[in-house]
Amino acid sequence: MSEVLYCDNPEWKDVTPVPQDDGPNPLVPIAYSKEYSDAMDYFRAVTSTNEKSPRVLSLIEDIIEMNPAHYTVWNYRQVVLFALNSDLEEELNYIDEIIAEQAKNYQVWHHRQVIVDRLDNGDREIPFINAVLEEDSKNYHGWSYRQWVVKRFNLWSSELSYTNDLLLFDVRNNSAWNYRYYVLFNSPILPSDELLQEEINFTQKQITLAPNNSSSWSYLKALHEKTNKPLQSFEPFLKTLIESKVESPFLLSAYIDIYEQNAKLEKAPVNNAALEMCLELANKQDAIREKFWNYKKQKLEKLNNTQK
Repeated sequence: MSEVLYCDNPEWKDVTPVPQDDGPNPLVPIAYSKEYSDAMDYFRAVTSTNEKSPRVLSLIEDIIEMNPAHYTVWNYRQVVLFALNSDLEEELNYIDEIIAEQAKNYQVWHHRQVIVDRLDNGDREIPFINAVLEEDSKNYHGWSYRQWVVKRFNLWSSELSYTNDLLLFDVRNNSAWNYRYYVLFNSPILPSDELLQEEINFTQKQITLAPNNSSSWSYLKALHEKTNKPLQSFEPFLKTLIESKVESPFLLSAYIDIYEQNAKLEKAPVNNAALEMCLELANKQDAIREKFWNYKKQKLEKLNNTQK
């Protein structure tokens, strides 16, 4: 950042700064630093005259260093870059440095998307995103941006195997499970019945390794729904877990879903075992959600009354 205030910089003598106008009686005025107020006064001035120049880019860099979440500043940077026909690969290098310190800053991720879209080249994006997710495997902005990149540049082919590696390292990575679902059902080539069965087998294996992981259970249920088969179709897997003496609230929850769906399909009362499981979850296995399971039990009892 410049060590000299813009008001003292000879290169900016031709610009009349525009102070911030908070009105005559601001309720809670923000105590900006002297450097930030000075830079913003000149930013308002150059935007009012629509100046697009290298010195404006430098001014914007100073402001971003002080406030990297300033959306308007990022937006005007794009306008200036495109007007000057700037080297956008160099801009990506600049963004690399910013994201290294601001990995959860939405504005810088959006700026990168705009620049890459303008370049019409995503060659460096997957390695870049991989590096970010290695630092924080659950970075929401990184995953969201990855979805855009893969769709924008048709980079679907290796994405399932990428999530394989992440889940083998950490089966509880809910972001990887969510992204795996996105890849499977948003790719231009929809999954075959064979691939869906492979996914079911893969997920069941992960559940066996970590039966108390909610993400893999949710993924398994979603897969079965996508196959248009009744939930009862994965009851044999549940029985293998019971035989292995697995205790998991998600195991009982899956059984409750099966019993509820069966009752609706057959227009018959819900199996009493489902009501008992609700009590088991409310009083023991998932007591933190006691109110939910009591509500679920009441809902099933109400369903019984309507099925009679």
